[in-house]
Amino acid sequence: MIVHTPAIVLKSFSYGDTSLIARCFSKDYGKINLIVKGARSKRSPKSAQFQPLSYVDVIYRNKPNRELQVLSKVSFRESWPRILQDLRSVTLSMAILEMTEKTLSEEDPHPGLFNTLADVLRAFNEKKADPNILFWFYECALLTHLGFRPNLDQRELPGLVLPDPNSGPNSGIILAGLLAENIHELPAELVTPEDHQIISNYLWILMRYHFDGLAKIRSMAVVRQILADS
Repeated sequence: MIVHTPAIVLKSFSYGDTSLIARCFSKDYGKINLIVKGARSKRSPKSAQFQPLSYVDVIYRNKPNRELQVLSKVSFRESWPRILQDLRSVTLSMAILEMTEKTLSEEDPHPGLFNTLADVLRAFNEKKADPNILFWFYECALLTHLGFRPNLDQRELPGLVLPDPNSGPNSGIILAGLLAENIHELPAELVTPEDHQIISNYLWILMRYHFDGLAKIRSMAVVRQILADS
């Protein structure tokens, strides 16, 4: 079956002498692994098209039960170059890609989450909101779309006592606004240093509780420092 779907590149790495393997989050088929033949040859533009943060349209022949699908065609769908010009934005955006790659199952579609990821990266690029707010917004969306929507009144999960997300001056209101899943109406309340600590810690505890392997993401130590200190 021929598949034509939008996709966001999560990571890519060399394969053989001239090819790449690209792990992508596609709108219609979830997380997929594509082999991009000849991408690393000098005349091929495909290496640039399969860098992390690339938003592309891909066409490939889908073969069920095959770990790698062979790319037929690719074209840029949208470009977000200004993310790379801001250290905080690029650090948080790359961490979002890593979290997405670690939490999604193969070929398990989540079109709503895909749209949210595109919206968040677009907002980073256009500097439409504070990068920390955008990062927390995506954490809330990831938890929600994968079946673990935070309940701000819940204080315990099996084997875990949760910190109180409402204990900061505005933390509860901010989290409730983020969970409304409307990127066009993000919380406008002042985020105090205490709120930064509470929101960042609360969401990271939930992420680590529900998803294995997140603690191994190297960039998260830097990200958590950014989120707590901003």
